[in-house]
Amino acid sequence: MTQRVDLATVMDRLAIDEVVSGYAVAVDDGDWAAYRALFTPDGRADYSSAGGVEGPARQVADWLAETMRMFPVRQHLIVNRLIRLEDLGGSPGDSAEVRADFVNPMRLTGTGTGAGTGAGTDDVGGAPNFFAAGRYTFALARTREGWRFSRVTVHEKWRHLSS
Repeated sequence: MTQRVDLATVMDRLAIDEVVSGYAVAVDDGDWAAYRALFTPDGRADYSSAGGVEGPARQVADWLAETMRMFPVRQHLIVNRLIRLEDLGGSPGDSAEVRADFVNPMRLTGTGTGAGTGAGTDDVGGAPNFFAAGRYTFALARTREGWRFSRVTVHEKWRHLSS
């Protein structure tokens, strides 16, 4: 590999990592426009292993917007990212796959303790009372706008609900 190819590969990996982090931030912040912008026009998302829906990312974003209302406090932690770039004979191609583990602590509506952010509502603060964890598979494509998801699949492995 030449230094130019090595640098291109590093830049691709950084850009892909930013898209994955952008996904977590968009979902946690409820920024559904940002969520939609992370996908190719024909991108799809599959949350069926977690009891959710599968379909075009734009429609899934609408479902998430409604569903996430019951979790006003949420935080995706996406770790152990394994990025595999398409290899075109020693040069990076225009597709990639990322497998990454996640832990997602959340608070259900009305279960706050009043401690925490100081926002003055019963929906914030306190320990999370819902946890989900598993692995994401992200398929990405290089577009004119940069790397975008062509598919996001959630493989939920466990969840825990406490009072």
